[in-house]
Amino acid sequence: MSTPHHPYAIIGGGLGGLTAARVLHVHGIESAVFDLEAGPEARTQGGMLDIHEENGQKALHAAGLHDDFLKIVHEGGQAVRLLGPDGTVHVAEEDDGTGDRPELDRGELRDLLLNSLPDGTVHWGRKVTGARPLGDGRHEVAFADGSVITTDLLIGADGTWSRIRPLLSDARPVYTGVSFVETDLYEADTRHPRSAAIIGGGFFIALGDERGFLAHREPDGSLHVYAALKADEGWIDTIDFSDHAVAKAAVLAHFDGWDEGLRGLVADADAVTPRRIHALPVGHRWDRVPSVTLLGDAAHVMSPFAGEGANLAMYDGAALALALAAHPGDTEAALTVYEEALFPRSEASAAESATSLDTMFGADGLERMVEFFTRSPAAQ
Repeated sequence: MSTPHHPYAIIGGGLGGLTAARVLHVHGIESAVFDLEAGPEARTQGGMLDIHEENGQKALHAAGLHDDFLKIVHEGGQAVRLLGPDGTVHVAEEDDGTGDRPELDRGELRDLLLNSLPDGTVHWGRKVTGARPLGDGRHEVAFADGSVITTDLLIGADGTWSRIRPLLSDARPVYTGVSFVETDLYEADTRHPRSAAIIGGGFFIALGDERGFLAHREPDGSLHVYAALKADEGWIDTIDFSDHAVAKAAVLAHFDGWDEGLRGLVADADAVTPRRIHALPVGHRWDRVPSVTLLGDAAHVMSPFAGEGANLAMYDGAALALALAAHPGDTEAALTVYEEALFPRSEASAAESATSLDTMFGADGLERMVEFFTRSPAAQ
């Protein structure tokens, strides 16, 4: 049996990979996307995203989906609240509908992209175990199920622990010193009214003592919360997260003395999930390697504190696809154009993200964030 061959193979069906596939399709170029999930409903995507005018929305315009995107925006989602550990509200900004970073559910955005692709574009249940060059610009990709494919252009859109990155770079993400414990509070208005009242209708931050809570209300009425704190890399491994009572107690031990309403964002949670925050070095780049490139977190994973991850992934995907469409028959020229713009763009965002982490979780994080939100818009 011959090995399946795909001229354009995208590894990873996240927002960046799907955007690349969609923009290629708009320009009459078909691609194949390989994702490790068993199917589109294999897991809840979760979380809210603010889609920025200068990158994420530009990608949606290139994909021909901006009008459809506007239909699924979460009204009121651009509201912001900033509290201190004692529950004092320091900043409260309502969403007046004029902001340039509308919020929406990540899962709805992914569905928008998925549904815009021809049937069969995404190959599910294909976990990559390795990839190798075959010469003449072709690559072979091996999957956990024993299957292999070959491709003329290999695009790594497979996230933080990319299996494609080693073809280009020896860099590996390192722990940033901050860990998240994600909590969900379902049917918040009826089951968790205190937490619903504290968070409000949009984005919520509470900071102090080099730790804090970041949260938002989702369109289904649930609350998604990140308890964030500076911790040793092995801290999460000391906690049995299968026992929610034990896990909650371990997290709340780091928030002794905080307002009880804020502590309730963990104490009253219906689900608890740990996550370490990793990042590639600021300025990560590689020498041009024939017929392979990276986008999104595979290229520049960074801490989430600048809010750019999903936006950059989508912009990368669109920029790569547009470069390929503009250089038909000359893949190397397209990749050169794409990467020459990718590297400085990624470096600037990664530096901003690292600075934001230091700002928010420094000794005076609350004061500095109050200053950020209250200074004139022109200064931001």
